[in-house]
Amino acid sequence: MKIKNGFTKRNIAGSEIVVPVGKTAKEFNGMITLNETGAFLWDCYTEEETVDGAVRALLGEYDVDEATARRDVEGFVKMLKDNGLIEE
Repeated sequence: MKIKNGFTKRNIAGSEIVVPVGKTAKEFNGMITLNETGAFLWDCYTEEETVDGAVRALLGEYDVDEATARRDVEGFVKMLKDNGLIEE
């Protein structure tokens, strides 16, 4: 899975925000605010990544147990899918 072209993450006034760019801005009317973990996972999925790979990356970056990391990654991926932000 990978974030679709046409979306970028920006730091605006200390908040990590996902915004559409280019022609995508005409199709996607909105923005998504990410917390620290969401911003980390967004960066993981800017390249091709699996759920298992993102879980491993999260475990390497944060002091979190595997069950929590997996739940967070799966929830994040669901949000991406629900908003049409990811290619499978």
